[in-house]
Amino acid sequence: MSTKIGLHIGGRRFDVDVEEKFAQFLQQQMMTDFNMEGNNDLKALLQAYVRKNHEIYVQNQHVEEILKKLDNES
Repeated sequence: MSTKIGLHIGGRRFDVDVEEKFAQFLQQQMMTDFNMEGNNDLKALLQAYVRKNHEIYVQNQHVEEILKKLDNES
């Protein structure tokens, strides 16, 4: 089952269909990054993209550190 989530960017409405299990998580994340009630400019979209990629980068660094520790223990 899918859920539709909408967002206004640059004066246009964009709707995405996502899995129901993922929808609540995505909506919470989007609420921290965007104005869900009004319009968002392209700068807000770019800033959110950069923030999320930074989060992924930091997570990857942590995973690599954990893997190195586990490798040293074996």
